[in-house]
Amino acid sequence: MATFTSLGVGSGLDLNTIVTKLVQLERQPLVQMQRQANTLQTQVSSFGQISSLMSSVQSAANSLTNPLLWTQSAVSSGDNSVVSVTGGANVAAGNYAVTVQALASSQTLASGSSFGSASAPVGSGTLTLQLGAWNADQSAFTDKAGSSAVSIDINSSDTLQNVVEKINGAGAGVTASLVTDASGVRLSLRSSETGAANGFKLTANDNDGNNTDGAGLSIVAFDPPNGATAMQLMQGSADARARVNGIEVTSASNTLTGVVEGMTLNLNKVSASAVNVSASADRTAVTNAIKTFASAYNAMAAYIGEQTKYDPTAKAGGVLQGDSAATNLQSKLRAMLGASSGASSTFARLSDVGLQVQRDGTLKIDEAKLTSATSNLVELKKAFSNNDSGNTGNDGFARRYSNLATQVLGTDGLVATRQAGLRKLISKNGEEQTKINDRADSFQARLVAQYTALDANVAKLNSLSSYVNQQVTMWTNARNN
Repeated sequence: MATFTSLGVGSGLDLNTIVTKLVQLERQPLVQMQRQANTLQTQVSSFGQISSLMSSVQSAANSLTNPLLWTQSAVSSGDNSVVSVTGGANVAAGNYAVTVQALASSQTLASGSSFGSASAPVGSGTLTLQLGAWNADQSAFTDKAGSSAVSIDINSSDTLQNVVEKINGAGAGVTASLVTDASGVRLSLRSSETGAANGFKLTANDNDGNNTDGAGLSIVAFDPPNGATAMQLMQGSADARARVNGIEVTSASNTLTGVVEGMTLNLNKVSASAVNVSASADRTAVTNAIKTFASAYNAMAAYIGEQTKYDPTAKAGGVLQGDSAATNLQSKLRAMLGASSGASSTFARLSDVGLQVQRDGTLKIDEAKLTSATSNLVELKKAFSNNDSGNTGNDGFARRYSNLATQVLGTDGLVATRQAGLRKLISKNGEEQTKINDRADSFQARLVAQYTALDANVAKLNSLSSYVNQQVTMWTNARNN
């Protein structure tokens, strides 16, 4: 509030304090209105937190209505060093005997002679890379279906390092690198993918006129049927071979997908004997999903309970104590906890699956009951995820909470509607505060004007009084003389 230092100069009265106190009294209703505004804003935030917690409940409920949860399997291998396994949906429960006979490999070549350094020249001409399969003694080559030969031009100024870079940049399915050993630098070529069909031949159109003599550009060629053998075969390309329950299977890679529906077998090393791979319904995933739901529900129930309770000792209520929207939601949630469902003939209530309702409205997990319930996943799935459009009494527990969350969190739902109402009250409160401030400012202006006039009049009276006293004194002195 502004201080008017000139007030009271003429009268000697503390008019500034008087004006300040009177205006403070005029603004006194603002204190209560500001408290109300803070309370309203806190309520908006509380409903925001309820929205977040309700979203978590919906997410957990949706997990329990997701068909993939109930079809995924837990898989294991008797020896992960030989074959490891991952499972997805629709894996048939059972045991599978897997014998790894051979691992898939990539064709690898190395130059027969070494180079002095990576900057050594290699001649000039054109290299041609073609993917395909070799027969056992490399006397015949079959082009890979769907692949095309890739030509790479090598200039007379290109070094061994340049050749490596050009092969790698050609995208021909072959990776080049340089390896240094005791005798010097060697060129190494390796097919990018494993499998018998991913071998390759490398032919040279050598500018020196001889494409197979191992001099000039033919020093990096590999085409045995046509006499180009300067590059040496270090490892041939081959498919992985395995037996699954006695049935032979092959694969271009060491990852077998689709051999057993929904299961991926990762072949790691050759084995003389079969390794047992098992698949069973993933009861642990279901148990964790149910516990996640209970945890999400408890967090929301505890928060609403805290916000709506009344503490008789402190004689204070929660932020949403008495709020009809919050208490209505709390009632709906608790009613659902105790409601039965016709979705499953085995699990009619949440307590039947091990979710015990507590006095404070939260859920306590009975581990023994929950473990027992997960032994009957067919009925448990119905209990949580069943959807009956003709009779909501047959909806699963998780389905009910998911539907309730959709209603509560919608644009016209309980949370959005209540928050909108609170924001209107906050806006109205702000308008009323502005009116009070405007009235107080006008009142202050009137007081200042009135007291300024009073100050001036008192100053005049004081001046006149002083003048009269002077005159009286002069008359008295004159008479005495």
